[in-house]
Amino acid sequence: MGSTGEGLGRRDLIKRSAALGLISVPTMSFLSACASGGEDTTKGPDKGAVTKENPFGVAKGGKLDVVVFKGGFGDDYAKAWEAAFDKKWGTTSSHLGTQEIAAKLQPRFNGGNPPDVIDDSGAQQIKIDVLAKGGQLADLTAVLDAPSLDDPSKKVRDTLIAGTVEQGTQGGKFVALNYVYTVFGLWYSAKLFKEKGWAEPKTWDEFLAICAKAKEAGIGGLAHQGKYPYYINVVIMDLIAKKGGLEAMKAIDNLEPNAFEGNPAALAAVEAVYEVVEKGYLMPGTNGLTHTESQTAWNQYKAAFIPSGSWLENEQLKQTPEDFDMKFLPVPVLADSKLPFTAIRAGANEPFIVPEKAANKAGGLEFLRSMLSREWSTIFAQQANSLTVVKDGVDPGVKLRPGTQSAVTALKAAGENTFNYLYPDWYSEMDTEIQNASNELMAQRIQPKEWIKRAQAAVDKAAKDPNAKNNHRS
Repeated sequence: MGSTGEGLGRRDLIKRSAALGLISVPTMSFLSACASGGEDTTKGPDKGAVTKENPFGVAKGGKLDVVVFKGGFGDDYAKAWEAAFDKKWGTTSSHLGTQEIAAKLQPRFNGGNPPDVIDDSGAQQIKIDVLAKGGQLADLTAVLDAPSLDDPSKKVRDTLIAGTVEQGTQGGKFVALNYVYTVFGLWYSAKLFKEKGWAEPKTWDEFLAICAKAKEAGIGGLAHQGKYPYYINVVIMDLIAKKGGLEAMKAIDNLEPNAFEGNPAALAAVEAVYEVVEKGYLMPGTNGLTHTESQTAWNQYKAAFIPSGSWLENEQLKQTPEDFDMKFLPVPVLADSKLPFTAIRAGANEPFIVPEKAANKAGGLEFLRSMLSREWSTIFAQQANSLTVVKDGVDPGVKLRPGTQSAVTALKAAGENTFNYLYPDWYSEMDTEIQNASNELMAQRIQPKEWIKRAQAAVDKAAKDPNAKNNHRS
């Protein structure tokens, strides 16, 4: 996560680690403050005239308050955005880059004076579903329906990669712009593989064979970020989606009573991962390590594979040897899988929000519209070594680092065979409970059938949430 190499940095991912109870979850006082909203003592700036060029009525010369999660992407991109915004609108932006999102912003939400734009990410993310239920998030549908800055004949929504709107929708309302297009899977060192004469595995049996050879060579087959089971769930959930097809994935997101129990693909996936544990193919000690600790050990050639999202290269820049040759690998397939090896989990991540009580809501909405321009998307790619959800949104001259480029190459090979789960955003508590079950599984404290039982219990509990009826994927 963090580009600092310590702390609970980057996240696309650990977007959900509060999940683990590793950070304080918003208390009831926070929830009730969300519900009541508190007193709004701030006076918004005078509204500007609403025109085609200024669809939200941004006032010239106002203030804009921006807070971003400073993880693997850093925050230089946001400073460049703010400078461009101030130049265009005559605004004065204030900027905070931090990993302490909840600690810094809960008091401001409670007090009714939140920032205008927030990148609500990282281990200390305030859960999007919690904010949405509390009525704290502005409806961003107007941004989707505004003219694109690149081609005013198009709406912004028509310039986005498929799935972006769905990913940011809570209870039927679009409230979070997940901006970074992220690819998930396994990673390996092409240098190590070349030295050992190992070929990239495409099937799970081939994957296990390399893990066995790694063990013989005195190194781990699979490292994982033991203190954050979010990562091993990438492998488990990808195996379920590939084995059972998109219907198996949708059954989980739609909280079906047989999402896990009675789903042969789910049991096969969990048993496959458990075999890695039983045969001693895990990197020794990996269950007790943080993300950066396990990733650094992997960078030291102590394991053949590690699961992560496409932010991994950014996060490990300081720890990766120059000749490591980091490569992305789609999760290998089990026998009789419905999706091919090339299929990968890919989709929108890193949620940007505009609070309902933002003092300059018009400015916040315009800031998000600007983020979805080719100019700002290119700035992000240059500064953060990552793709955005804007279709063809990066100038061809931008060079991504080799590891990230290998993920982009895999994405092209996947073609239409991409998938992405929505339950971690829709049901953060369910996500936490499934992660906790995976933690127990990897430590051999429970067996695969018990994992299935716990995961199904988490689904059944989430299904009782009144908001669940508004969350449905077809």
